[in-house]
Amino acid sequence: MKRIGFIGLGLMGKPMALNLMKAGYKLCVYNRTRSKMEDLVAEGAIPTSSPKEVTEKSDIIITMVSDSPDVQEVVLGPLGVIEGCKKGKILIDMSTISPKTSKSISKKLMEKEVQMLDAPVSGGTIGAREGRLTIMVGGLKETFEKCLPIFKILGTRVVYMGGSGMGQATKLCNQVICAINIQSVCEGLLLGKKLNLNLEKLLEVVTGGAANSWMLTNLGPKMIIRNFQPGFKISHQIKDVRLALSTGAELELPLPCTALVQQFLRSVEAENMGDKGTQALIITMEKLAQTQILE
Repeated sequence: MKRIGFIGLGLMGKPMALNLMKAGYKLCVYNRTRSKMEDLVAEGAIPTSSPKEVTEKSDIIITMVSDSPDVQEVVLGPLGVIEGCKKGKILIDMSTISPKTSKSISKKLMEKEVQMLDAPVSGGTIGAREGRLTIMVGGLKETFEKCLPIFKILGTRVVYMGGSGMGQATKLCNQVICAINIQSVCEGLLLGKKLNLNLEKLLEVVTGGAANSWMLTNLGPKMIIRNFQPGFKISHQIKDVRLALSTGAELELPLPCTALVQQFLRSVEAENMGDKGTQALIITMEKLAQTQILE
């Protein structure tokens, strides 16, 4: 069985790593905040002091960090993955980053005859805990097929999207749709409140029809009871939308609704709530409407 290294043990990375261990894989782990390794070490994971050390002790290395600069640092920086690379190793980056950055990192690794897959995920912390993520993968098809048993532990829908960067490109499309969808849930609930509807009953009706979506089913009830615990943070959604808008600008593609939602998300972040779940977008919309859905 391949030895796996896991770098990045945050809200998503930690449960993903635990699922791999439950499936019988031996893991080496690394996280900048060392305390986040403790639970995994208690389960038998091997702690390391750097991404380089993780790579030296692993056949396949998985990164799950926040943004493009973070991936560049852990892969290409001092004591990074690239310093521990040898021919035949595989890097799977499951972070959400720029497709351009992903392609650039892949090119540098190929100089050492190391293959890279970009494999961002969708499904939030619930999907990560339950191994029900959707995984969109770019890179060499042969490398994807080698890593498919690992992907099937982490997710229930695994789709090969094409060459390097195509997984990240798919994730940006996903995040555009998610951001606008969250906005629609906020506006629908506020309209319902203004019309004096029972919001629980409203959700019961609309989740059974054409308006239903993952966001409506999972985040709508949380908005109503003001549960802002993160399944996916406002700050991370802002980052993903920024990447989508930047990519759209490069393509000369207008994304007007995405740009508008980005500003609403930023206003929530300005309330020092960037670490809250994306359902906290309702806070900004309530202020605009001068109405709270929970009184």
